[in-house]
Amino acid sequence: MLDYFALGLLIFVGLVMFYGIIVLHDIPYEIAVHRNHPHQDAIHATGWVSLFTLHALWPFLWIWAMLYREDRGWGIGSHTPVTELQREVQALQQRVAQLEAEKAKPDDPRPNSGGGI
Repeated sequence: MLDYFALGLLIFVGLVMFYGIIVLHDIPYEIAVHRNHPHQDAIHATGWVSLFTLHALWPFLWIWAMLYREDRGWGIGSHTPVTELQREVQALQQRVAQLEAEKAKPDDPRPNSGGGI
């Protein structure tokens, strides 16, 4: 009886470890999905390759997945958020339109009296 229990326990532990390793390799991909990473598919494929390299690539995958955030991009250096850039572009477009409108107006709207100095 104890032999069957030990065999069952051994099979159970083996299955838990097998599926645990698969879940562990998928953590960087889940991070990438959560952060809407532009390289989700590459991270997922490299995670599977990492299984065959005994997870030697896994720390790099984790860093790769963590670097990107949708609100601030890659987070390397000083990036201006997209909304600020859009506001700046709109302000510049308005300024250009204003300057073009001023250029189209005549400089002196008063009619020339014809008198000289």
